[in-house]
Amino acid sequence: MNTSEALAAALARHGIDTMFSQCFPVRTQHVAPKYGIRQIGFRTENAGGAMADGFSRISGRISVLAGQSGPAATLLVPPLCEAIKASIPILALVEEYPVADADRNVFQEFDHFALFSSCSKWTRRVTEPERLDDYIDMAIVQATSGRPGPVVLLLPSDFMGEDAVPSPHRTAKLGHFPLDRVVPAQDRLADAIELLKGAKRPLIVAGGGVHLSNACAEMAALAELGAIPVCTTNHGKGAIDERYALSLGVFGNCMGKGSKAMHLRDYAERADLVLLVGTRTAANGTANWTLFPRDARFIHIDIDGIEIGRNYEALRLLGDAKATLAALLDGLSESDFPDRAERLAKVSRDNTEAQAQSAAVLDEIGPGRQGAVRPEHLMRVLDPLLCEHDIVCADASYATNWVGTFLNGRCHGARFLTPRGIAGLGWGMPMAMGAKLARPEANVFALVGDGGFAHNWSELETARRIGIPIVVIVLNNEILAYQQHGEEWFMHHHSDASDLGPVDHAAIARACGCFGERVASPEEFAPALQRALDSGLPAVVDVMTDPDAHAPLSHYLFRPEPPAPVAGS
Repeated sequence: MNTSEALAAALARHGIDTMFSQCFPVRTQHVAPKYGIRQIGFRTENAGGAMADGFSRISGRISVLAGQSGPAATLLVPPLCEAIKASIPILALVEEYPVADADRNVFQEFDHFALFSSCSKWTRRVTEPERLDDYIDMAIVQATSGRPGPVVLLLPSDFMGEDAVPSPHRTAKLGHFPLDRVVPAQDRLADAIELLKGAKRPLIVAGGGVHLSNACAEMAALAELGAIPVCTTNHGKGAIDERYALSLGVFGNCMGKGSKAMHLRDYAERADLVLLVGTRTAANGTANWTLFPRDARFIHIDIDGIEIGRNYEALRLLGDAKATLAALLDGLSESDFPDRAERLAKVSRDNTEAQAQSAAVLDEIGPGRQGAVRPEHLMRVLDPLLCEHDIVCADASYATNWVGTFLNGRCHGARFLTPRGIAGLGWGMPMAMGAKLARPEANVFALVGDGGFAHNWSELETARRIGIPIVVIVLNNEILAYQQHGEEWFMHHHSDASDLGPVDHAAIARACGCFGERVASPEEFAPALQRALDSGLPAVVDVMTDPDAHAPLSHYLFRPEPPAPVAGS
């Protein structure tokens, strides 16, 4: 056995059965099928990284992403940046130049330690065959323990052909996450329990860490026990069944006209206790840190102590979300919340009223017209088609806002994947591909704009070749809408770079052997969507949408004064 085969054996030991890689590590790819590892050959490393991200989010296991040195390695950086900010464990394997030729300007030589320094929790180069199993285990532990995130192993090409023997002392299976479930100290838990008992207007804020910890059931149980309303961030969307009376929806930067959340904002602004669970308290999830009152008390549950108190001084509950919520539940009973029935009735009443107000706005907006279909109409058609375990992925920008605001999770733990770590365009479709590979029995949808879709439409060929039947809904308005609308709102004009040319995305799909259909009027969408699902193929439904459709961003409620003209203009 050589090191290439020993690598495949070590990955298989950790339950890894899928590797996202174009070719590398070359020798390992040749023997990987022997160990039950399937190669997913992407067209670009950028997209391959998004596939690995989606796979990990849905499977609850570390994903493996591989590439070669130099330019391919540089294309791994963007998805690893998303993963480190969104806390997604990915093991990136980079086959390098021969170690004997280092610092001689060998072909594609590059300083990979410097390259990955901003986007990897831990980067090492393996040069000793007898240490290979040690480094694989260390890498996976680094990625899946504490706050999850990406790690990188550098594998020199001459090392990959050396003789090796798997270590008899390495038998652990570490590929799942969270790897360890830790709980805060008992005195901290006791303090939190007393704060929950004494709160009159408590609120739970669920971030992406609730999903990563698989803590949705425990969070919903705590909400139910105390009749505590729950809002989520974009990453936390679906953590609670969004048809439930205590679910307020996604709060943050998208609480404008037409959103249900607009009418429920008081639950955040008047809260006397805010329980933050698995959230970075980032700008979008807090309306630029204006949403929650500074005189409220805060409890913050997070696996990363650096995030606790970053933006809101809080009672620190450093621990795994699932285990910590379970510990809080053990110390509470329904009798601890004497105003539970009254609070539940009020939240239910307010929620029903907010839903009606949102529906009235959507009725007024209408479905759109020929050549200018409204995205809100698309969401109204898609929403009732979703089953409990279906998955919706969205690109960054408006696509995230349409999904977050107008689709509903139908169980505790429904999955809506959005690249909100650094919010890069183009990742919606490949992320959906990874999600489908992780949960093949689910219907998986990707909502993307035409601007973002252009980044990675080459992966339609990958989806067809590998057999990944997702449904991509393209909002084709021939502009970069978020950018253009933002410029118009704040600057009162826009640059011509946000105007795009016409593209027939359905024709591109058909050219790749996928299903493709263009929709130009509102009534065409539902039957086209059903035909896409029935095709059994990767599918693109290219919808000509209204370029004037603004997502319900909060800042559209308050238009600033135009900037002063430049002197002499």
